[in-house]
Amino acid sequence: MNIVVLDGYPLNPGDLEWEAMGALGGLRVYDRSTPEEVLERCAGAQIVLTNKCSFDRSTIEALPELQYIGVLATGYNVVDLEAASEKGIVVTNIPAYSTASVAQHVFALLLELCGAIAVHDRSVKMGSWCTCPDFSYSLRELTELDGLTLGLIGYGHIAKAVARIARAFGMHLLVHTRTPGPDREG
Repeated sequence: MNIVVLDGYPLNPGDLEWEAMGALGGLRVYDRSTPEEVLERCAGAQIVLTNKCSFDRSTIEALPELQYIGVLATGYNVVDLEAASEKGIVVTNIPAYSTASVAQHVFALLLELCGAIAVHDRSVKMGSWCTCPDFSYSLRELTELDGLTLGLIGYGHIAKAVARIARAFGMHLLVHTRTPGPDREG
């Protein structure tokens, strides 16, 4: 079995070993691959792991030995699923690998927008707080999340994690999803 990893660096920037995967068959790992390199690098492979490299119909048809494409991300948008299905190629993804970190990042950005943390940090470091005549130092109006409404488009793993954090901040939720269900809390 021949295994090709097209985007190895994001998967393993040096803190993991490839030996266990290599024990399954011939393994070739590339840190990064350009679209022009995909066909050459995947020639003869039965298994391909990718993150950003696309597998459109023409790429899939040009790799007759391919049996499995593992997308190292939450979506399938880099693979033509119809073409893969027609060729009997199994396609998988990692639907929940980044759920917590993405939800956390959403609130890091939201808190920055509401509290201007970076602006205040720079100002305080320049000494502006020390010269402020007021007890409370603020460069602009700060917004509290409590009582605000957050809109979510889609309600998959990440949106549900964002919703849990939003509720902890006292926010109200509006959710739009194409698959409504009982777990759609608001």
